[in-house]
Amino acid sequence: MTAPAANEPYALLARYNRWFNERLYEACASLDDAARKLDRGAFFGSIHRTLNHLMLADKLWLRRFGAQPGGFRALTDEVLALPPFTGLDQQLFEDFDAMRAHRVQMDAAVEAFIAELTPAFIAAPMTYQTTKGAPFTQPAWQVLSHVFNHQTHHRGQVTTLLMQAGVDPGPTDLLVITR
Repeated sequence: MTAPAANEPYALLARYNRWFNERLYEACASLDDAARKLDRGAFFGSIHRTLNHLMLADKLWLRRFGAQPGGFRALTDEVLALPPFTGLDQQLFEDFDAMRAHRVQMDAAVEAFIAELTPAFIAAPMTYQTTKGAPFTQPAWQVLSHVFNHQTHHRGQVTTLLMQAGVDPGPTDLLVITR
């Protein structure tokens, strides 16, 4: 067995990200808008607000990647478009169907972005600013790992909220897509 290419683990995580989001949005679509927007006591309150937070965080991180030297073709202005930042609970989409359609576009952009990664970029330091303006520099591989871990964390919250609402999202383990 040979070692994977430098971006191969991230390509798997991007594919998992798309697969999980497709399943998650399909499960969420079985609820009506009021049920999706019901405050269920989660960190962001509702299923809808948690999905919005994930979209916002993905856009913030992709903008940071796009600002790195060399840029990435997959990170188009349309993908990176954001209104002025107001907070991590900022709502980008009130309409579930519009958010779902944009999620599909975002997931395709994430996969295309990952395909553009080089071993040099993955290993190199990445400098960015937090939403509060604090500068940080750390290896890009750590930032990439955080982005995918963050997505999984909040999707896990959504699956719990779905189960509480009586909707079983089914298996969500990464290994399901590798078998």
